[in-house]
Amino acid sequence: MREAKDIVNGSARLLGYSGLLPQMAAIGTMLTGGPELYWTAMAVAYGYAAFIFSFLGGVWWGLGLSIAQPPRWIFVAAVMPSLIALATYLPWVLGWDWPRPSLMILAVALIASPLVDRLIVRGREGFGGWLQLRWHLSLGLGGLTLLAGLL
Repeated sequence: MREAKDIVNGSARLLGYSGLLPQMAAIGTMLTGGPELYWTAMAVAYGYAAFIFSFLGGVWWGLGLSIAQPPRWIFVAAVMPSLIALATYLPWVLGWDWPRPSLMILAVALIASPLVDRLIVRGREGFGGWLQLRWHLSLGLGGLTLLAGLL
C-alpha cells in the first residue's frame, strides 16, 4: 500500500472537502427553498449521508484487504455502515417519523467513524495524513448532517 502522504495529495483533499458541498446545498435549500422544497432537501441530506457512510464501509473493507495482518473484526465493521444506513431507511418505509431521527443517527455514526479508522491503522506507519483528513471530513459531514436533522 502506498504511503498515505502520497495518497492525501492536493487532489484527494480538494475532492474530499468538495464532498461536503452536497450536504451544504441540501441545508441551504432547507433554509431558503421554501416549504415545497424543505422535505425533499431533507431527504437528499439523509440520502447523501447514508451513501457516504456506506462508502466508508467500503474503505474499511479495502483497508482490510490491503494491510498485512488486519484486525480480525475489520470485515464485520466494514459491513456495518451499509446495514446501519439501511436500518435508518426503514422508518420511512414503515411510515414512521423520518428522516429527522435517521439524520441524527447517521450524524453520530459519521462523527464516530474515524475511531474505527484509528483502530484499523493503530501501530501502522504512513496513515497520519489520511487519519487527519478522515477526522476533518467526518466531523464536517457529521456536523452538517446533525444540522440538517435539527432544522
